[in-house]
Amino acid sequence: MVKQPISNLSLDELLPDSLTSTLCVNIEKGTKIWVVTGMLVQYLESFTDTVVVRDKDKPVGIAGGKHVIQKLVDNPTSDLFDNTNVEDIMTTKFIKISKRTKLRELLDFWKQTRIAFAIIPNEFSDYSELSARKLLEIGMRCKTDVSVCDLPEKKLVTFTKDFTIGNIINSMLEHGTRRLLLEGTTKFINDRIILEKIAGDLKYLRGTDNFLNIPVSDFPFGEAKEISEDLPISEVSKLLYKMEHPYIVYGKRVVSPWDICLCLLSDKLTEYE
Repeated sequence: MVKQPISNLSLDELLPDSLTSTLCVNIEKGTKIWVVTGMLVQYLESFTDTVVVRDKDKPVGIAGGKHVIQKLVDNPTSDLFDNTNVEDIMTTKFIKISKRTKLRELLDFWKQTRIAFAIIPNEFSDYSELSARKLLEIGMRCKTDVSVCDLPEKKLVTFTKDFTIGNIINSMLEHGTRRLLLEGTTKFINDRIILEKIAGDLKYLRGTDNFLNIPVSDFPFGEAKEISEDLPISEVSKLLYKMEHPYIVYGKRVVSPWDICLCLLSDKLTEYE
């Protein structure tokens, strides 16, 4: 049994069998944003929400749904998707870790950047990736009484059906969140839903001149899982891990994989399977 905070342990100690099991989703520098968006729609929240940008096999940046959404404010047209390269939206602030990296070191970096993503060399002379969803595997193995009610309360960021998609995106950026909850319900909209609509029905905004003015009611909504009891974080992690859109509502609390990541920093978490 571990008798110290699990955040002091190395990633290899915490994920000995699966640390490098998830390969990066790669894209070459010079790729247009419509291709990037199509890849994000396919992978976003399934096991990663970020693609790695490479220049002659060298990782030089990362791009996720957040980066596309940010650019839509200034350029809500097909030009963003057809004539913009991935290096024009990517960030170069990402962390390359090793098996000896401590969990606390990784999470401290993620808190600074607000991007839960890292790459790690693997046995194939290449790189694997770690995301918030990957760290749910750690949450699932914690033996603790720490529960949903022990997570910090945070203000719910909501929207109403009279919002436009421009209102939605501005609210996401203002509050630093990827999801907004429909007021009085467990329905939500997130960056994946927006990008799916853009890539599908709206055909990367080709022929759409007023994207930011489209009513949010024209978009489908996700449904958060509502729980009625104060579950330990190990059980919550298991539920989130199985969900296509990992988002849980308990009373006035909402829980995402990011909330579990922050919880893993708690000194109360000292026992691990």
